[in-house]
Amino acid sequence: VTGWRAGTFGQLGLRDVRLVTWADGTPRRLDDGSVMVSATSAGPGFFGTAHTSTWTLDAQGEVRRGAVLFFQRPDRPGGYGDHATHVVRDGDRWLVATSTWSDFPADPRARRGARVGVTLAETTTDLTRGQHLLPTRALALPTDGPSVGVWDPHLVRDDDGSWLVGYVSARKFFDFHPVLASGPTLDELSLRGTAGDRTATEGTTLVRLDGAWRVLASDGRDNRRAVRGRFPVFDTDLREVGTIAAPYPTNIPWPTLVPPDPAVPGDRWRLVTFNGRPLGGPLARYGT
Repeated sequence: VTGWRAGTFGQLGLRDVRLVTWADGTPRRLDDGSVMVSATSAGPGFFGTAHTSTWTLDAQGEVRRGAVLFFQRPDRPGGYGDHATHVVRDGDRWLVATSTWSDFPADPRARRGARVGVTLAETTTDLTRGQHLLPTRALALPTDGPSVGVWDPHLVRDDDGSWLVGYVSARKFFDFHPVLASGPTLDELSLRGTAGDRTATEGTTLVRLDGAWRVLASDGRDNRRAVRGRFPVFDTDLREVGTIAAPYPTNIPWPTLVPPDPAVPGDRWRLVTFNGRPLGGPLARYGT
């Protein structure tokens, strides 16, 4: 060996795109009107080669890389590229809720006893740039029955100071549906609604539309025919009240809506997601 370099690696693809928001659910906009998003940065393989990243997105659709995030677990040593994340700016701190996918086994025969959970990091570190290893604690999320995993967290603080948390619960791998919990704090959450008729719906996202909270999700193509390949809109009891009129380009794209910028006359709603277009040939494959 005559020379080598070490460092983080990834960015072979982006999925699980989500707005970085203030605690009230509004986008965190920069001075130039750009919004911040988080994403799962794919690596050259299954879940274990991915990690979380942050980006800025301008009005023309150009993206700029921000930070690279890795996580410590509360119950074991090491650093993990956990992903499927929501980054929240709450006052002078960041809240980072993420899904513990990074050590999920790629081999289906090894999944007996496997579980996926949600962790929460709290930090004042600048998450708009750099590389960070964040300590976390477990975020206990209630389910509507036996569950092997919860993932895709999304957090908002309501006007009365209480929290709403959207996420996914899985009866087994892979049979999963949206769930909504609420409580006075993130440590005192109780079940509020479920969409238990779904079997392949994730990307649970809270957004305020016409003054009311709505829960968005993504109906994967493994659902029954009537609820397949679409973006449903639910109320806070998880009753479907509509759908998003938008293309459904790939395997369970997340329904990330960017509202119009009040400072830009004529600005319109945008949906930012991933399109599943493969690049790189047969060696890269999953998630790229």
